[in-house]
Amino acid sequence: MSPSVVAIEVKKAAGENSGRQTARGRGEERAGAGSGFIVTPDGFALTNSHVVHGASEVRAMLTDGRRLAARLIGDDPDTDLAVVRIDARDLAPVELGDSDALRPGQVAIALGCPLGFQFTVTTGVVSALGRSLRAQNGRMMDAIIQTDAALNPGNSGGPLVNTRGEVIGVNTATIVSAQGLAFAVPVNTAREVAAQLINYGRIRRSFVGFGGQTVPLVRQVVRYYQLPQESGVLVIAVEPGSRRRPQASPRATSSSAPGSTERPASRPSSACSRKKRLVCR
Repeated sequence: MSPSVVAIEVKKAAGENSGRQTARGRGEERAGAGSGFIVTPDGFALTNSHVVHGASEVRAMLTDGRRLAARLIGDDPDTDLAVVRIDARDLAPVELGDSDALRPGQVAIALGCPLGFQFTVTTGVVSALGRSLRAQNGRMMDAIIQTDAALNPGNSGGPLVNTRGEVIGVNTATIVSAQGLAFAVPVNTAREVAAQLINYGRIRRSFVGFGGQTVPLVRQVVRYYQLPQESGVLVIAVEPGSRRRPQASPRATSSSAPGSTERPASRPSSACSRKKRLVCR
């Protein structure tokens, strides 16, 4: 497992995390570090988005001492995952497990490079499953793994593995003021995100296309239509480009031979129209 773990070194513009630069720090760069692990023999490695996001330079150090250049393929701040590609071949990839098969109490082993101590191993158990954790961009991440394996700055992006050496999660965060509270993104999520980042360089997500808020319905309406819910969604905004354009009414189809003249469908007689109105009433 150790040959698959890499130390990630990055250089970022000063003030990158805060989204702004002060006049004092403008044009300067600061160094950062994290961990990652190789997922394909041709150099694709998985790490955290907050480790490499906005980096101007990325390098990876292997267990054999080689320090190689790497480039960011894509990152997804919503899941705090990123893929980098190391300029090397015939690397040792990890074996991905199944995070859906995890149970609380199972042994969990965290690997990484915390605080500059390269390729450190800590152990603990899976404390809980299905936790929610807020990403740095404010989006809520679900199905997070909680473990008591010790994580420190620099562990971010490293693998969380089981006793069979299979990756079950990507170490992503810890609560500094607490002990034994660390969190990892499940490997099943990481597998899907990594595949899209490798293929497209970004995550393509669908969305409804409008913004709304929950509002209570009039009680008489709920009773009259026997609605199972007493509230609904009030549409207050529509995203640009998501509104469906009205289509022209289709012409009546005809089974006549090509070149023949088609006649539009005949309108219903006034008697039929009156009958429909009576039915609707």
